[in-house]
Amino acid sequence: MIAAANSTNDPITVEVVRNKLDGIANEMQLTLLKSSFSPIVKEGLDASASLFTLEGETLAQAVAIPIHLATLIPCIARIVSEFPLASMRDGDIYTMNDPYLGGTHLPDFAVVMPVFAEGRPVAFSATMTHHQDVGGMSPGSVPTDAVEIYQEGIRIPPMRLMQEGSPNADLFRILRLNVRIPDTFEGDLNAQIAACRVGTRRLAAVAEQYGHDRIRGIFAELLDRSEAMTRTALRRLPEGTYRHVGHLDNDGIDLDRHIRIEVAVTIRDGKLRVDLTGSSPQVRGPFNCVPSGSLAAACYAVRAITDATIPTNGGCFRVVDLVLPPGSVVDPREPAAVNARSATIKRVTGSILAALAEALPDRMPAESACEMLLLAFGGTRPDGSRYVTGEIIAAGSGAAPDKDGVDVIETDATNCMNLPVEAMEMDAPIRILSSSIRTGSGGRGRRRGGLGIRREYEILHGDVRFTHRGERHFFAARGRNGGEDGEKSRSVILRNNGSVEEIPSKIVTTLHAGDRILIETAGGGGYGAPQERDPEALRRDVEDRKTKGD
Repeated sequence: MIAAANSTNDPITVEVVRNKLDGIANEMQLTLLKSSFSPIVKEGLDASASLFTLEGETLAQAVAIPIHLATLIPCIARIVSEFPLASMRDGDIYTMNDPYLGGTHLPDFAVVMPVFAEGRPVAFSATMTHHQDVGGMSPGSVPTDAVEIYQEGIRIPPMRLMQEGSPNADLFRILRLNVRIPDTFEGDLNAQIAACRVGTRRLAAVAEQYGHDRIRGIFAELLDRSEAMTRTALRRLPEGTYRHVGHLDNDGIDLDRHIRIEVAVTIRDGKLRVDLTGSSPQVRGPFNCVPSGSLAAACYAVRAITDATIPTNGGCFRVVDLVLPPGSVVDPREPAAVNARSATIKRVTGSILAALAEALPDRMPAESACEMLLLAFGGTRPDGSRYVTGEIIAAGSGAAPDKDGVDVIETDATNCMNLPVEAMEMDAPIRILSSSIRTGSGGRGRRRGGLGIRREYEILHGDVRFTHRGERHFFAARGRNGGEDGEKSRSVILRNNGSVEEIPSKIVTTLHAGDRILIETAGGGGYGAPQERDPEALRRDVEDRKTKGD
């Protein structure tokens, strides 16, 4: 760690640099989203950009997806361990996606580029994108019935994607050959490269302005300041150990066996310790979560419970201590399947926050639905061309002590957007027959829980391989302080022969032309006793069809 140069860096200069770094990260993010090919990135925003120090600590991050932004941390560390700084050259770009080498799950590719100033590396620009397909046993590469990582797609260890500006043609050929939609995949990968180059150019200009050694000193000072501010904020909270147990519906294989997430959160001496001992052993299905995911959950929780004005960087995360039982669902042994790890990360995040409700009873909301329903479709268009498409669908957030929950929004370490109807219909022969707020799905209370969404899809052409990865079909989001639980999720397949198939949270199946899928995502928990709700608010709820009238 470089010592902060407090004696030579005036506060104004440090603050100017900090804001410049944030601006660079957000410009990278905009480049990434505007240059990508797939709807899940262009419309769903399932991609993230960040800057890192040479030591692998977050320097600045875009307004993007917390899971990506934290799981990039071990990716950077692994790349640096395999490619020492002395071997890096200006124009080099690296990539990887292997969860057991520091990644998160196979669709999430990290792309990392060193930034040079005065002929020496000074930082890294990095992006992570969820790719629509990376091979494996089902279109979309998120098979809920996978039992080992080899079934989930292509695995890439840390490798040079470009060397001094020249592409690694062999690696590009291998990648294209192993995915179902190579042009879309390569387009999204090139968008990541473009975003990293934008970050590199902008940050190199800043470093040249201040000089290599001085800018490194400013970086160190920024991280030290955020660390000190985060520790001060944690010391203001009641010390103690707080516990919670949550559950995931199932692992996609054993559909009647629930997955336990047990957490003990300790706040002491400006530190946050998250102990997941007691969580289920690793499962057969793909809901195992490698350590980078639990780190993302803990980093998110730290920022959620401390001062929002603290600049977010790696200094904030130095206070985190993780205890992960080996061989568990939060620290599986290779080659366990892990593609559905985001559901587990979200439940870990929600469980950490629920545990801290005891310490922060006046601040912590009711449970959010914490659902990120993933649908993937793979088939052919009438002209014979292949498509792989899908979307990530949100649910309701929990009500807070002073406000209602938000309808249909990502919570708990994810930050994607619901796709517009037109994006799906333009990409594939699938019609969305209806899309509406799910009336009455938020838990009642003095403050109402956020509502889920109701959507109905119709297959228009051919046979389609379909993946449904849901949550909250068995466990509702809990209300708080007398508030009622939110409604559970529900999804059904309406076959063209008139039969109805209930989806038990997860399924991989084949749909046919004329089949329909009806999905209803969960609602958030309510806060406070329902009889205490303002009558005018009740009247508006009925008028806006957010709740059912008596």
